Amino acid sequence: MNLSDRQSKLLFGGLVVGLTAVGVYLTVAAPDDEPERSKPRSVVTTGPTAPVAPPPGIATPVSPDSFDVYRLLPFSQQEFATAADLAQRFTAAYGTFRFDEEPRAYADRLAGMVTEQLGGELQRSAAAPGLQEERRAQQIVATGTATLDRVRDIENNSIIFLVTGKQQVTKAGKRSDDSKQYAVTVARDGGSLKVYAFEPADAGQEGDTG
Repeated sequence: MNLSDRQSKLLFGGLVVGLTAVGVYLTVAAPDDEPERSKPRSVVTTGPTAPVAPPPGIATPVSPDSFDVYRLLPFSQQEFATAADLAQRFTAAYGTFRFDEEPRAYADRLAGMVTEQLGGELQRSAAAPGLQEERRAQQIVATGTATLDRVRDIENNSIIFLVTGKQQVTKAGKRSDDSKQYAVTVARDGGSLKVYAFEPADAGQEGDTG
């Protein structure tokens, strides 16, 4: 069949419109026609997570709830508590004295808490003539208290505590407060614990940049 020019143009235009419509349909419908298996699926797990096994060579992991630090220290929990209490009681007693108290009586109050060597040093210091004269002249009375701050060091037979000693001092009828931090070393002495050394916490630290 022979088509005129006008009929050929109309036929060609119709084909173009039809192909365009088919292309639009395929473009819009393609995502919905994808197989369901091609879409990613989320994975939902239920039940408790299995515990992570410790690395090889470790029988039991360390638990914060049941970890006993004292089994790693050279002092038991009871010894540690006794040493801490001793350091605190000694510091309070060291800062308590009266102008009318004999140096020997002062030293005797400390004797049960300190080593024999330290006890002798404390007695000689308290009996110094100049110190006694000043206390009597100004009628000095001091009452000491103490609080534990922290542990500075632990060795096989000793613990060094930092302890703050506070004093209420009456001098010549006037009252004042004083406070100072001390390093108190508690060590095993025979079958008991005693204060082995006692000094200001900052002693020997001048110029230390470490």
